[in-house]
Amino acid sequence: MTAERRGTLFLVAAALLYSTGGLGIKAVDAPPLAVAGCRAAIAAVALAAFLRPRGWRWTPTFAAAVASYAMCVTTFVIATKWTTAANAVFLQFSGVILILLLAPRVLGEPRGPRDVAAIVVALAGLSLLLFSKLEPPGAGDGVAVLSAISYAALILLLRRERGVSADAAVTMGNAVAASVLLPVVLMTTGIHIGARSVAILGWLGVVQIGVAAACLTHGLRSVAAAPAALIGMLEPVANPIWVLLALGEVPPVASIVGGAMVIAAVAWRTSATPVTTQVLPPE
Repeated sequence: MTAERRGTLFLVAAALLYSTGGLGIKAVDAPPLAVAGCRAAIAAVALAAFLRPRGWRWTPTFAAAVASYAMCVTTFVIATKWTTAANAVFLQFSGVILILLLAPRVLGEPRGPRDVAAIVVALAGLSLLLFSKLEPPGAGDGVAVLSAISYAALILLLRRERGVSADAAVTMGNAVAASVLLPVVLMTTGIHIGARSVAILGWLGVVQIGVAAACLTHGLRSVAAAPAALIGMLEPVANPIWVLLALGEVPPVASIVGGAMVIAAVAWRTSATPVTTQVLPPE
């Protein structure tokens, strides 16, 4: 198996694990900042154990990656709590357009016609998948737009850092989010979380963020930013599957067709040609 194919599998695994976040976050009976802070704290410990990053350096790019990661995990939780999970996911993944536009300039990675075509089809499928669940915009949707911007910056910066620096960035990003959010929560509402919510937070921190982020950084070592963002769009496709399994809610036909469009676009882009023209060595 080539490095590109291994990277693709890591990114698919990351998307599937991240997709459990909306259901989990909604299930935790706690304010959004408490959820984001506790989840980030658990994830920071898990990632430090999983990745054990060594030899990384503080640089402007590394600091920006840490900041974008902390912003991304925080704003997504707030958006998910303040608006529907569909709105939050849809708006966050609009950041894929920014990645497609900026990758050639920021990373020097060519923007091929297959990237453009696949992402257009996937965004159309995502619109069809979530259209029936979208609600009129509100405050949560504004936060979701910030999540989209930070998501785009995160993918571009992690791809640029890659290797041990990317591993350290996701670990530090969670640590920074926790160190900022938890004192605020303690000084305002306090942390009052039941046993069931603690168990859910354990899953969210260790698996949904910890294992997923480790898969993400490994995948980005050999997969270019645009196709990596496209693969990440499997996340909202998988979300209704978890809802079906957990709650027995059968998605409408439009959602099934939209999900199939996203899967087809990802499969076409990643199997027809190599995912990227070069495998960049870790820095």
